[in-house]
Amino acid sequence: MKFMTPLFISLFCLLSTAQVDPALAKDYYKKGDFEKALVLYKKLLITYRSHPNYTLKVIECHQQLNQFKASKNYIQAQLVRANHPQFLVELGYNYQLQNKLNLAVSYYDKALQLIEEQPQYVYGVAQRFEAHSLLSQAIQAYEIGLKRAPNANYYYQLAGLYAAQQNIEKMMERYLDYVQTNPPFSNQVMRLLADYISEDSSQPYNQLLKKVLLKKSQAAPDPLWNQWLSWLYSQQKEFSKAFIQEKAVYRRNPDSLQGLINLAVLAKEKEAFETALAVFEFIIKNTTDTRLLILANCKLLELKQEIALDSENYEEIRMSYDALLERYQLGQESIELQLSYAHFLAFFDQKPKAASTFLKSAIKQNLSAISAAKLKMKLADILVAQSKFNQALVYYTQIQMRVKNSPLSQEARFKVAKTSYYKGDFDWAETQLKILKSSTSQLTANDALELQLLISDHKSSDSLHTALRLYAKADLLTVQKKPKEALLILDSIIETHKTDPIIDQVLLFQAHVYESQMAYVKAEHNYLQIIKDFKEDILVDDAYFYLAELYRLYLGDQDSAQLYYESIIFNHEDSIHFVDARKQYRLLRGDKIN
Repeated sequence: MKFMTPLFISLFCLLSTAQVDPALAKDYYKKGDFEKALVLYKKLLITYRSHPNYTLKVIECHQQLNQFKASKNYIQAQLVRANHPQFLVELGYNYQLQNKLNLAVSYYDKALQLIEEQPQYVYGVAQRFEAHSLLSQAIQAYEIGLKRAPNANYYYQLAGLYAAQQNIEKMMERYLDYVQTNPPFSNQVMRLLADYISEDSSQPYNQLLKKVLLKKSQAAPDPLWNQWLSWLYSQQKEFSKAFIQEKAVYRRNPDSLQGLINLAVLAKEKEAFETALAVFEFIIKNTTDTRLLILANCKLLELKQEIALDSENYEEIRMSYDALLERYQLGQESIELQLSYAHFLAFFDQKPKAASTFLKSAIKQNLSAISAAKLKMKLADILVAQSKFNQALVYYTQIQMRVKNSPLSQEARFKVAKTSYYKGDFDWAETQLKILKSSTSQLTANDALELQLLISDHKSSDSLHTALRLYAKADLLTVQKKPKEALLILDSIIETHKTDPIIDQVLLFQAHVYESQMAYVKAEHNYLQIIKDFKEDILVDDAYFYLAELYRLYLGDQDSAQLYYESIIFNHEDSIHFVDARKQYRLLRGDKIN
C-alpha cells in the first residue's frame, strides 16, 4: 500500500494539469488577468518542467503583479538550476522595475560578460534584452556574438535594432553585412531598404546608402557592391550610372548578363531610351547565346520603333529584321523574332497584309503547339486591327482548342470577348468574360472583370447600345493607332449622348488618349470634369489619381498633385490607387521613410 501513495500523487498531478490549456493561460496573460495566468503557467510547469516560455511567463506574471520578491526568488532558483545568463537579464530587469538602476545595470553587465565566455547563449540573452526594450544591451549582445561566434543571422537582428534606434547608417551597414554572407537574400533586403530610398539622389538616406556602399567597396572590392550601387542608381533613375556598375559586374562575372538585361528592360520602361539602347547593344556584343542574341536584338529594334521620328527610320529597322531572319531562319528557335517582326510590319510600318502573309508562312514550319499558338495569336491581333473580326475569331478559337487550359488559351478566350465587344456583340462578349473571371491568370481575370463591368453597366441604358458601340469603335481605333479618329468619336458621344451613364467612362478614356498625344491640358480638363460632375460615381478615384499623376509628371504642379493624392487617401481608402497615392503623397510631403 505504501508504494501506491506516490503513484496516487503522480496521478493526481497529471490529472490536475491535464485540463490546463496553454492557450487559455496565454489568453489570460494578453487580457491582463495575471493572477489567473500565473496559476495556469505554474500548473503547466508541473507537467512541462523547465519549459522556457512558461518559466519566463511565470517571472513576467510576478512582475506584472508587483510581486518583485517572489519574482526574484523564482529567478534565482532558475539560475541555480540552469545557470543560463538570460536569467541574469531577468534579475536585472526585476531591479529596474523597482528603480534600483545600479543593481539592474550590474546584472545586465554580468549577462554580457558571461556570453563573452559562453557565446552559445548570445541569442537567448539578446532576445530577453529586446523583450524588455533594452535595445542598446541587445545590440551589445549581438555584437559580442559576431566577435566570439559569428552568425549571419546576427547581422539581420542588429539591422532591425539599429532601425528601431533610428541609427540608419548602422542599420544599412548590418543589412549589407547580412547580404554579403547571404547573397540570395539581396532582393529581400532591397525591398526593406526601398522604404528609405527616393528618386531624389540628394535625399539624406540616398546619400547615406551610397556612402556605406562605397566604403564597403573600397574596403573589400566585390561585384556585390557594384550590383547594389546599380540598384541605388536605378531607384534614382540614373540609369547611365547603373550601366557603369553593371558592366563592372559583368567584367568580374562574364557568365551572366542577367543584371544588364534587367537594367535594359527597366531603363526602357522608365523611358531612359538612350541608356536602354546602349545596354541592349552591349548585350548583343558580349553574348554568344543564340536565344539571348535574338531576344536582345528584338528588344533593341522594338525600342528603335518607339523612338523613331518618322517612317524613314523604318527602312533601317526593316533591313535589320531581314538580316536577322536571314541569319536565324524561320523555325522554333526564332519565334520571338518572328513575332517582333510581324508586329513591326503591322503596327509601325503600316503593312498589315505583309505581316499576315509572313505569319501564315511562319505557322507552316515545324513548331511546338505553344509556338504555333503564339504566331496565330499575333496573326489574329493583326486581323482585329484590320476589322477582320470573323477571321480573327477563327484563329483565337483554334488556339483555345490547341493549347487547352494554358495561359495562352485564357488569353485567346479574352480576345474572343474583346473582338465580340469591338463587333458590338455584347451578349456573347459577356458570356466569355464571365468564364474568365475565375481565370488562373490574375491579369486576365482583372482585364475580364473590367471589360465585363464596362459592358454590363452601359448596355442596358439604350436598347440599341448606340453609345457603347461608338465607345467600342473608339477603343478599336486606338488599337489601330488612330488616336485622332478615336478622339473625334469620343467627342461625338459626349455631344450627342450627354445623359448617357457612359459619359464619365468616355471622359476618362479620352483623357488617356489626350495624354498619349501629350495634350496634357485637355486631359486635365477631362479629369476635373469627372471630379466635378461625377463625384459620386465609381470612376472618381481614377480621376483623382490620374490627375495627380498628370500634375506630378507632366504639368510640374507638385502642390496640386499632393492635394489630389490626399483626396484618395482620406476619401477613397478602398481605391486600387490607394497604396500608390499614399507613397507619392508622402514623397511630395517630404517624409524621410515609409
